[in-house]
Amino acid sequence: MTQLPWKTGQQPLMLAPMQGLTNTALRACMIERGCPDLVFTEFVRVHTQSRKRVAPSELTEIAAHQGPPPLVAQLIGSRAEALAEAAVRVQAAGCRHLNLNLGCPFGRMTTGATGGELLREPERLTELLSQLRKKIAGDFSIKCRAGYHDPRQILKLLPIFEDCGVDWLILHPRTVEQKYAGQADHRLTAEVVRQTRLPVIVNGDIRAAESARRLLAETGAAGLMLGRGALADPQLFQRIRGLAPSRVDEAQRRGELAEYLVDLFSRYLEKFCGERQALMKLKDLLNFIPDENLQRELQKLKRATTAASFRALLEQLSPAC
Repeated sequence: MTQLPWKTGQQPLMLAPMQGLTNTALRACMIERGCPDLVFTEFVRVHTQSRKRVAPSELTEIAAHQGPPPLVAQLIGSRAEALAEAAVRVQAAGCRHLNLNLGCPFGRMTTGATGGELLREPERLTELLSQLRKKIAGDFSIKCRAGYHDPRQILKLLPIFEDCGVDWLILHPRTVEQKYAGQADHRLTAEVVRQTRLPVIVNGDIRAAESARRLLAETGAAGLMLGRGALADPQLFQRIRGLAPSRVDEAQRRGELAEYLVDLFSRYLEKFCGERQALMKLKDLLNFIPDENLQRELQKLKRATTAASFRALLEQLSPAC
């Protein structure tokens, strides 16, 4: 039996892969501040028309990861042979935890369907997953939407996943067509947990500690994956564990947010090419902080044009920073 990337009896809390957001700098910041049990790469794009299959820069970033926590490489691609070859290269770069994206609602490349689009062609999945499994020495997981347009499609996919040797499943219980509209249906998550022997990780609309703990209890899931909730509050991992307050007052919230953004901005200035690119990347993140009490301040931050003006606004947000 393949060893899972978390300890027996543990309910792991994972940082979700979010394209354009969870780069190496943000992951490092989250690891220091929130202590997720697993982190994921952004999409590792698998190229069908290049013999290298994976960009050398992506392999370099994978090889540079120094855990803990373990790093999971998320592959996104359209063809079984190319995905299998990419899996070999990713493992050679030092990552033994591989995941296939079957959930991205924007997953079509010029060479074919990828991500959630593959759920429109479920007849292709057996060959694709089987070829991947043969090439993966460590654990193999899937991040999946509930279906393309039918949310109960997942129940028909479970036997395919199990027969092809998938080790664990991350379920976002929306359809691909829904994208991020409406609410994630975690009643369906609980049904999936009951109908499969695979450990199921809950993903979707996890933004508060109390509801996260309730979700674990009510669904029987193996763990949680935090996406937008963690982007807005890196301490959410620790709040769920009971190692940080479940709620904070407005002054403390301002202080924590300012400290987080100061830290991340300094990391972005080191990672990206110049002040402008670092600012643009940070502004992308600000779109995922839906704090109604801070919208005026957040809008000002989005309009900042220099590092100096951005830092000055952060000092106004919390003078202690």
